Amino acid sequence: MLYLNDVRKTFNPGTINEKKALCGVDLHLNPGDFVTVIGGNGAGKSTTLNAIAGVWPIDSGEIIIDGVNVGKLSEHQRAKYLGRVFQDPMLGTAAPMEIQENLAIAARRGERRTLRWSITRKEKEEFRELLKILDLGLEDRMTAKVGLLSGGQRQALTLLMASLKKPKILLLDEHTAALDPKTAAKVLEISDKLIAENNLTAMMVTHNMKDAIAHGNRLIMMHEGRIIFDVSGEEKKQLTVDALIRKFSETSGKEFSNDRALLN
Repeated sequence: MLYLNDVRKTFNPGTINEKKALCGVDLHLNPGDFVTVIGGNGAGKSTTLNAIAGVWPIDSGEIIIDGVNVGKLSEHQRAKYLGRVFQDPMLGTAAPMEIQENLAIAARRGERRTLRWSITRKEKEEFRELLKILDLGLEDRMTAKVGLLSGGQRQALTLLMASLKKPKILLLDEHTAALDPKTAAKVLEISDKLIAENNLTAMMVTHNMKDAIAHGNRLIMMHEGRIIFDVSGEEKKQLTVDALIRKFSETSGKEFSNDRALLN
């Protein structure tokens, strides 16, 4: 479903601020893979997601989604292949619009637009059933403005919108980092449910080692723009935070010193 072949990206090349962000990243995801991505600050986690999404052009390498080489496509051209949820709950929804209006926008993604705007009775019934999946009572508040929702409710709604058209790849970029622990756990539970029910291929960047171990069927660790550890299946299930930190030291030759990850 996803192939990253020798992907490289350097920011500000030839200047004092030169930063080699991706140094030959190779990553192959099978359909239905749910990969958690962990690493220290500047390891290349979010940079990898931005490369897939086309936020900026890569210097070299290939990015292939479901057989299509998207390396030359712009960010908006790649959007039809991707769903994305950001760290900031404010980014994934239109605050002044109603819950049902946000869902209608997501449902019509990729379709030809006209000046006509209406939500049919059938759509309203479908949206109500979809919102029940979240178990947050939003199905009874479909006309409420999204700006009135809590951060967790907005992030859950964003997840629903991002997965509504069953994208080839779902990108979760620290999507629970801005939430309190209880709300974050609820959003992760919803993430697991939506990914499993829709058989989505997903990548989740996180600083929380426990979450990286507990969720998904595969875990990769990045360091200095490279993937240094890739584990899946039963081996992943047996991982502990201490074992993960030891593995980082063994493969990178350095101590893991990311305060945010260690505190989590």
